[in-house]
Amino acid sequence: MSITLLSSPLQGFTDFRFRNAFHKHFGGIDTFYSPYIKLNGKLVVKGSYERDILPKNNNTLEVIPQIITNDAEEFLFVAKYVQQFGYKELNWNLGCPYPMVAKCGMGSGLISNTSQIEHILKRVHNETDIIVSMKMRMGYENPTEILDVFPILEQYPIKNIAIHARIGKQLYKGGVDLDSFQKCLDTSKQKIYYNGDITSVAKFKELQERFPSIDHFMIGRGLIADPFLPSMIKNNSTEYPKNRFEIFEAFHDEIYQQYDAYLQGPTPIRMKMLGFWEYFSESFSNPQKTFKKIKKAGNSKNYEAAVKEIFKNG
Repeated sequence: MSITLLSSPLQGFTDFRFRNAFHKHFGGIDTFYSPYIKLNGKLVVKGSYERDILPKNNNTLEVIPQIITNDAEEFLFVAKYVQQFGYKELNWNLGCPYPMVAKCGMGSGLISNTSQIEHILKRVHNETDIIVSMKMRMGYENPTEILDVFPILEQYPIKNIAIHARIGKQLYKGGVDLDSFQKCLDTSKQKIYYNGDITSVAKFKELQERFPSIDHFMIGRGLIADPFLPSMIKNNSTEYPKNRFEIFEAFHDEIYQQYDAYLQGPTPIRMKMLGFWEYFSESFSNPQKTFKKIKKAGNSKNYEAAVKEIFKNG
């Protein structure tokens, strides 16, 4: 069975700059999901969201835009908006675990509101021809919430449901709940994708053996912590390339230069790269020491020197 690997969207990380550089230096991902488009009470799409999905910024990638909303009008507006750029599919985020999102009844906080989910899907399928796919947690409070949503989803031609095998309240803490994920597989008649804690080739193989019917796997944080992971999974190999850190450094330098030009100013770029290094440091022999070096670099000159030393020593 051939395996399809997808990049799970991570707000603040996997924008078009990251995606293009990742695809160029590492490969292995078949389809990227863009971080979600969120409207703040007005039917207006922010410039940063538009730049992220513009075809000219994604011309070597297969990208699927994503929306986070609990409002049918917003969904319809964004559906028509992305269609003007040639997109045929819109992914609906019912997975975001962050309390400020969930408490507003969006992301994983919407899963228990089955009547609103049904209302939105009914309008979207009656009023637009966009293909709808879903990204979900198994619930916010408990992992059985999703089971009540499945009968509603069966009524519509949902393309697929990518399920992160956690509940919203967990955020990213604790392990994935594979027994509850199995219940989803047993209950739903939809095409299910697996998401959650794919952090190594060995972990991927365990999941593949546990869920032999799954042929689409979504990688989120693991993709940033070890950018070689998707291509290694595809090649069924645990061997890194001999020039591993040269490739990684070239990738880092490319995104660093692009974000530096875009963000304009020492503090925004420092915070941006600090976020990445929380994950990147996992690829090095001493993650804590590596991250500490980055944190201590108070200006761009020191940061660049620290990065050079880290990649040189591997």
